[in-house]
Amino acid sequence: MPTRLAHPTRLDRRHASDPCATCGARLVSVCNAIADADLARLATIAVETEAGAGQCFIDEGEPADAFFNITAGRAKLFKLLPDGRRQITGFVGPGHFLGIAVSDTYAFSAEAIEPVRYCRFHRGKLRALLDDFPLMEKRLLEVAANELVAAQEQMLLLGRKTARERLASFLLSQSRQGLPCGHMRGRFTLPMTRNDIADYLGLTMETVSRTLTRLRNEGLIEIAVQSDVLVNNPRGLEELAGGLPARI
Repeated sequence: MPTRLAHPTRLDRRHASDPCATCGARLVSVCNAIADADLARLATIAVETEAGAGQCFIDEGEPADAFFNITAGRAKLFKLLPDGRRQITGFVGPGHFLGIAVSDTYAFSAEAIEPVRYCRFHRGKLRALLDDFPLMEKRLLEVAANELVAAQEQMLLLGRKTARERLASFLLSQSRQGLPCGHMRGRFTLPMTRNDIADYLGLTMETVSRTLTRLRNEGLIEIAVQSDVLVNNPRGLEELAGGLPARI
């Protein structure tokens, strides 16, 4: 079970007079829609918070009274089944904005995989701010639309793709985390456990480990350490994810 702290730790804002202007995640966040001159207004409603590894900071079923913008670290999103089993529905990192879905309660839980920093916005205060910043509201609508596309892709991944295709798709998505569309990293880390990856992909942990080894033996990737992945053949990995024979 995830570890819960009694109260999240508020970060010390004394490090900067204008934390939004110095935020490292701003370029990949919806906050980038607000001009520099207006960032102080955003900062007044943002509560900077941190969650330790294993700590839940969003609870499924709790009143949805806030939005969350991840500024550092990685977290996993999941839903609980009535019998206590857990289904991971996604992994998020810097720039991800959570809680957009219109509902009285949160439809998922979020747990930090590693130390996570995020800004918490009260729903009422942010909605009032959006009246003056329509461009940010437009960006939030784009995020909501992208979430629908991601949900459709996840249905395809779980319903039609083989284990190798699922894992190739997952590795590509992780290599593109926080980057503009069409870009990817040649080297990246997987902070989540093999069991978390298996849960997300609808596979067993043994299948994930065996398939990673096969992809490595085929020269598509290298795994220097447990969580450090190097993509040797991006085109081959993309072809495999798309159901085509990978060119090795």
